[in-house]
Amino acid sequence: MKRISAIVVALAVAVATLPTYAQTASRIRGTIVAVDATTMSLKSREGQDLVLRLADNLGVAVAKAARFEDIKPGDYVGTATMRAPNGDDVALEVHYLAPTVPPGQIAWDLQPNARMTNATVVSKVVGTGSHQLVLQLANGEQKVIVPEGTPIARSVPGTRADLVPGEYVFVAAQTGADGVVTALRVQVSKDGVRPPL
Repeated sequence: MKRISAIVVALAVAVATLPTYAQTASRIRGTIVAVDATTMSLKSREGQDLVLRLADNLGVAVAKAARFEDIKPGDYVGTATMRAPNGDDVALEVHYLAPTVPPGQIAWDLQPNARMTNATVVSKVVGTGSHQLVLQLANGEQKVIVPEGTPIARSVPGTRADLVPGEYVFVAAQTGADGVVTALRVQVSKDGVRPPL
């Protein structure tokens, strides 16, 4: 009897964990086409027509423009970079991060071969034509060249009312085993400022 109970418990645990393994995280960028109470239709940056289910606890943030001059030592930022032929890491964008976002570096899909670095600012240099950030990583410091005109933004809390047709979004999504894509978090443009991610 104990053996049967153990098998039943094991099967129940296995079934309960199946959805976790069947879900796939993804990042989606595009322009809102339509929104209703439960879904958001997008034209992706690749030209695909997508319909995303909106999670019940959907997080919404609005992009606000910032300046390089606003960045100061101690700020926690993320920056997507490309490696220049001379070995420099050059920023494609810089954005402020919440303290809950883990630090580190990962491959990033803003452009082919891009990399995302989340780190604390150690120092900065304001130059002519381009600037420089020094970021603190676990294994040392990283210098990032920030050309003039590089998009720099911060996110402020938004609501579903900010999700309107014509606005550009960056979506953290998850695809379930049933193929349904659910938007978990959305950063949306406003007043002409797009999420630079």
